[in-house]
Amino acid sequence: MNDLNLIQNDPWLEPYRTTIEQRLKNTLARETVLAGQGTLQSFASGHLYFGLHRTSRGWVMREWAPNATEIFLIGSFNNWQISDKFKFVKLDHGNWEFSFVEGTLSHKDTYKLFIKWSGGEGERIPAWCNRVVQDPQSKVFDAQVWIPEKAFQWKHDLPDLSSIQPMIYEAHIGMATEEYRVGTYSEFRENVLPHVVRGGYNTLQLMAVQEHPYYGSFGYHVSNFFASSSRFGTPEELKELIDEAHGHGLAVIMDIVHSHAVKNELEGLG
Repeated sequence: MNDLNLIQNDPWLEPYRTTIEQRLKNTLARETVLAGQGTLQSFASGHLYFGLHRTSRGWVMREWAPNATEIFLIGSFNNWQISDKFKFVKLDHGNWEFSFVEGTLSHKDTYKLFIKWSGGEGERIPAWCNRVVQDPQSKVFDAQVWIPEKAFQWKHDLPDLSSIQPMIYEAHIGMATEEYRVGTYSEFRENVLPHVVRGGYNTLQLMAVQEHPYYGSFGYHVSNFFASSSRFGTPEELKELIDEAHGHGLAVIMDIVHSHAVKNELEGLG
């Protein structure tokens, strides 16, 4: 770390060498904790292993909770009752797993984890869930099973990005309307995307795609990194927007600030 190109290329940073080196050291240490012997890319793809997944015989759900002593799956399918029938099995390295048969869950069922730990217990939204919805009365968020009968079919391939020089149009889905309400994925696709195409942009950057309980945070206080915000519409409607953008040759990227993540507990914010 004594020959950082960053400092060599910018002598004005020399007075801050110690601070910069310490921050880099902390970053590398955190990367080791997160990725272990793997890579940050493999860590970021954890949703392919953790979370709720279909199997040939039914379902499997996995969660990383090293401090848990017991974990149960609760939801609308079992009247939110704690039962050994829905108890997870503890694996190595803080991982937990629960397998169950086909027919247990249905499309749009809501669920959470009930976790016990030394000195306490409570409900938690699974960290790797890919769909979260807010109850209109209680305002509390729940994970939701999303298995529509007809799977989405992509019509357009991802544009060739090998030599792209990004000309970025940044937009917030919810605020992309002239009316005093929250906009939707479909409205953006129909009303704003054509404007982006006519403007000659080749990259669409979307804010507030990841689920966030407090709308006033502009989407920066993320609670579920693998769930697209349900307040803007369904996953299929978001895919339709992305697919149509790809059809016009646009790359689509998401705006995200990991350091502003909120506690993934019982978000009861409006």
